[in-house]
Amino acid sequence: MSLPHVLLIHGWTGSGPEHWQSWLAGELARHGAQVDYPTFSSPDAPELGVWLDELSNHLEAAPRGVERVVVAHSLGCHLWLHHAGREVARQVDRVLLVAPPALDHPEPALKSFLPPPLDPDGLRRAARETRLVVGDGDPYCSLADAKSLAEALRITVDVLPGAGHINTDAGYGAWPAVLKWVRSSRTPLTPR
Repeated sequence: MSLPHVLLIHGWTGSGPEHWQSWLAGELARHGAQVDYPTFSSPDAPELGVWLDELSNHLEAAPRGVERVVVAHSLGCHLWLHHAGREVARQVDRVLLVAPPALDHPEPALKSFLPPPLDPDGLRRAARETRLVVGDGDPYCSLADAKSLAEALRITVDVLPGAGHINTDAGYGAWPAVLKWVRSSRTPLTPR
């Protein structure tokens, strides 16, 4: 089985070199996978329209004939939901949404992204499989809000005990479980 093409979508302010997404990009590349890990424009002051256009360009450039996987973190999850809500959504095989912020998060910099469309049919047009993973104790989204999101989208949710926002502040640099999930979606997502 060949390794997939993986598109990593960061959140507000980017992910940084110590973040699990950066670690994942390095591990995938080391194992011969094709990795696209773009920095979206103005990560500290994101604009939905700009990010959607950039996402579309990266999806269009993704190779055909291999499994295509998207792994989004934080605000990147809402970017994916906006993409999936569009009629022109380009389909990939699998998507992992990691630690999205609450739909009504008060941060002004996120305003153009909130609320994202909650379109289960659009989500299925955009990807054959979508999974949500959240951390217990996430300061940007309560567990109740995360479970409501999963229910509205009709997708599976994995809850990682004590994982917070699943970022470097929560100790998520190396995260072997996400690497295993990229290789096989049947692998459960577990804490680091």
